[in-house]
Amino acid sequence: MAVKIRLTRAGSKKKPFYRIVAADSASRRDGRPLEYLGWYNPMTDPAKMEIDKEKVQKWLGLGAEATDTVRSLLKKSQ
Repeated sequence: MAVKIRLTRAGSKKKPFYRIVAADSASRRDGRPLEYLGWYNPMTDPAKMEIDKEKVQKWLGLGAEATDTVRSLLKKSQ
């Protein structure tokens, strides 16, 4: 089972809000995740995010791959 750390979309139409999750790569975008790792709100100025770095490090240590977008968000949060 390949695990990806990726974004799932929440919020209403034209007002996106994203959750950062660890999910099976074969599951759909908004499917049930293995674990919630944080959130990202691009609608505020500046964009706000909260990431549980311990959980992210745990999943990366277990072999999960972060998507390009999540990887850039992780760099910004440090």
